Amino acid sequence: MDMATNLDPSPPPAREADIVRKPAIEARGLVKRFDGTLAVDGVDICVPEGAIYGILGPNGAGKTTTLRMLLGIIDPDEGSRRVLGADNPQHVARRIGYLPEERGLYPSMKAYEAIGFMGALRGLPLDEGRKRGRALMEEHGLGHAVDRQIRQLSKGMAQTVQLLGTLVHEPKLVVFDEPFSGLDAINQGKLEGLIRGLADKGTTVIFSTHVIAHAERLCESIAIIAGGKVPYAGSVEEARDRIPAQVRLETRNAEGPWRAALPGDARRNGAFWDFALPESGVEPLLKALVEGEAGIQSLSIERAGLHDAFVAIAGEAAARDMVTQAAGDEA
Repeated sequence: MDMATNLDPSPPPAREADIVRKPAIEARGLVKRFDGTLAVDGVDICVPEGAIYGILGPNGAGKTTTLRMLLGIIDPDEGSRRVLGADNPQHVARRIGYLPEERGLYPSMKAYEAIGFMGALRGLPLDEGRKRGRALMEEHGLGHAVDRQIRQLSKGMAQTVQLLGTLVHEPKLVVFDEPFSGLDAINQGKLEGLIRGLADKGTTVIFSTHVIAHAERLCESIAIIAGGKVPYAGSVEEARDRIPAQVRLETRNAEGPWRAALPGDARRNGAFWDFALPESGVEPLLKALVEGEAGIQSLSIERAGLHDAFVAIAGEAAARDMVTQAAGDEA
């Protein structure tokens, strides 16, 4: 019997973890100057297909200029970018949805017509865009307003209409510039859900924001931009791992040989001791505390958040700017 005839020549299916996704966006060394002032200084970014990617930084850091260069709205003075496989982003503009920070719709246009019009700008037939516009508004709870003029809509409703107009042509890449700005908490939550839904369908989403919480909840990868530079680009997890986890310890006994087990950065905070988790891990620490009769009342370990990582990477000043700007959004 010829054993070779029983062999399956097809390779085993690739595991999801082994699949390397192609980049939807690649940028290398982007530089842009305005009237001699350096706005963006050597930005490198790589966004995998199907990812939710955040560009994080305070207003004025260079986020909008970077996005406009990636989309081909403006050309870099130096560097290169490749979008959806094209060296010239304008060649794939119909496969891209873009929501700029400066938003505006024709106030006399009906809501569903505005969505159709935005789709037509990306190559979608106008009648099909209007049909989809009605369906999208129904899907997103605005069916009662499809025939209203833009001027008759609330600010939040008008922003939703423009968002739907960004998506009506079913783009493979969606770029949002400060999409959460001006939205109340309810509509921010809806937008987060919409972004997750896009990624679930394989759409690549890249957005800029000065609100760290949105990036932490949504993004698998980020680029931190400050002063036109990118001091960090990578996964959210790797950014958080740059700072050791923090330990909070409460003991019944105030003194004893267990105190020698505390690391040098341990500081008293009321009834608690706070310190960074030692590189050796928690097990040796626990053993020393028990053997030293500390009388452990409570012990918790908390990983650093993205805000802490941002401070460590971009600096206190940039973080304060972010907090101030986020507070201004809520005012």
